[in-house]
Amino acid sequence: MIEKILIAALIIAIAIAFLCVKVIFRKNGYFASQHIHDSEAMRERGIHCVMDQDREMRTRSKLAVKEKSE
Repeated sequence: MIEKILIAALIIAIAIAFLCVKVIFRKNGYFASQHIHDSEAMRERGIHCVMDQDREMRTRSKLAVKEKSE
């Protein structure tokens, strides 16, 4: 049982090390943003996050419910 736990911990440690290679070994390394609006490829295709798409549809539609500003 303890052997399986140690093997699992070793696999997790190796995975974390691979994820951190760019951050650790590169000068000014950082994790890239995973948000849709930060991706240039998504912007080129005209894909937005769901919040932006909802806001856009609300402003275009005549039947849409107006947002309440506080």
